[in-house]
Amino acid sequence: MILLLSRLGLRAGDVAQLRLPDLDWQQGTIHVTGKGRYQVRLPLPQAVGEAILRYLASRPHVPETDRVFLTTIAPVSAFRSGDAVSSVVARAFQRAGIRVARPGAHVLRHIAATEMLRQGVSLDHIGLVLRHRSLDMSAYYAKVDIAVLRQVAQPWPGRQS
Repeated sequence: MILLLSRLGLRAGDVAQLRLPDLDWQQGTIHVTGKGRYQVRLPLPQAVGEAILRYLASRPHVPETDRVFLTTIAPVSAFRSGDAVSSVVARAFQRAGIRVARPGAHVLRHIAATEMLRQGVSLDHIGLVLRHRSLDMSAYYAKVDIAVLRQVAQPWPGRQS
């Protein structure tokens, strides 16, 4: 779950609703139906796919559902909402000793956007992956890395260094 959130910038609800047929192992893609029924097919990074396979190999078999992620508390069932995914992430932060103002899945969406920006991905492309309707929203999510900006900044024209 955490890799899907942090590498692909999925929303908690996207992860909660993810179904086994949404994973296309042959093409290496994941089909996401998100907010507003907006659908997108994203590449499935190998590390994320391998983590999902490890999870699927160890999770309980529940024939009544084709959802990928299941609760661990009896009776085992599919997550009802993104709130359950955020709770899992908040507990993972707590176990790892990571302190953030608002722990939960949404923090990982910001991390994904910031990392894409750090890798040189354009804001337009980040917006496509995160399924934003405006460039302003993508800019809000992709926090500027001041250290990287200092490396690429050019002196202001006409100003002596």
